[in-house]
Amino acid sequence: MGNEQAGQIEKERFGFGKNWARYLELVDDERIAVAEQSLKDMLEVSTLEGSRFLDIGSGSGLFSLAARNLGAEVHSFDYDPASVGCTQALKAQYWPDDEGWQVEQGDALNEDYLQGLGTFDVVYSWGVLHHTGDMWRALGNVAPLVAGGGQLFLALYNDQRWLSRYWKRVKRAYNRGWLARMTVIAVHAPYFLMRQMLKAAVTASWRRRRGMDPWHDILDWLGGYPFEVARPEAVLAFYRERGLTLERMTTVDGRHGCNEFVFRYRENEG
Repeated sequence: MGNEQAGQIEKERFGFGKNWARYLELVDDERIAVAEQSLKDMLEVSTLEGSRFLDIGSGSGLFSLAARNLGAEVHSFDYDPASVGCTQALKAQYWPDDEGWQVEQGDALNEDYLQGLGTFDVVYSWGVLHHTGDMWRALGNVAPLVAGGGQLFLALYNDQRWLSRYWKRVKRAYNRGWLARMTVIAVHAPYFLMRQMLKAAVTASWRRRRGMDPWHDILDWLGGYPFEVARPEAVLAFYRERGLTLERMTTVDGRHGCNEFVFRYRENEG
C-alpha cells in the first residue's frame, strides 16, 4: 500500500472507538454472560483456564473481559487509541491491577510488533481485519500467532460482489462529513432497525448471541471504513495453505454481515 493511499484511508477511517465508548454504558452482567457463552460455543470449550488469549482489535473490550472471566491470560490490542481506552476502562472496572490481562495499542499490519507478542492458544479477531485497509496481509500476519494446537477465531464480512462495492461507497461517504453522515443514517438506518426487530422476533436476538447492541452495530456497519470482504471458500483456501484446519464455520448465507471461522493449527500440518 502506497503512502498516498494509506493517507487517504486514514482521513476516511471510521471512529470505532467513539462508537464503542457509547456502547460501554450498556455493558452489564447479562451482556458479559452472553459474550462468555458465545466464546464457549464457537471454541467448543467450557473454560479457557490455563490458555493464552490474544484479542486483535479489542474494541469495547467485552470479549477480552469474557476471556479473562473464563480463565484465560489475555493480551488485548487495538489500532484505535479510543478503543484501547475503552478496553482499559472495562479492565479497570472488572479486573483492576490484574497482571493477567494486558492492554495496549498495536497494529495487525505491523509485523515487527506482532512477532514480539509470541504465540497464543486462542487468537481472536471478530470483525476487525477487514477494517485494516489491507485485509489479506493482516490475515497472513495473524496466522503465525497461533500456537501449536491452538485456535484462530475470525469473523469477516461476506463478499456480495456488486452490493459490497455499493456498501464501500456508502461507508466512505459516511466518513466525509457531518451532512453526508446524517444522510447515510437517514436513508439506511430505518431498514436496519426493521431488520433487527424482525430478527429478534423470529430468531435469537443479536444481544442473546453476542451481547451486542443493534444501534451501535448499525453505526459500525454504516461507517465502518476501511472495508474489505471475502468469500468463505477464499478464506478456507488461504488458511489451508498455512497449515490451519477449519473446525467450525457459520455463514450469513450470502447476505451482508460476517461469516465466522474457527481454525485449528496442527504443527504436523504446517
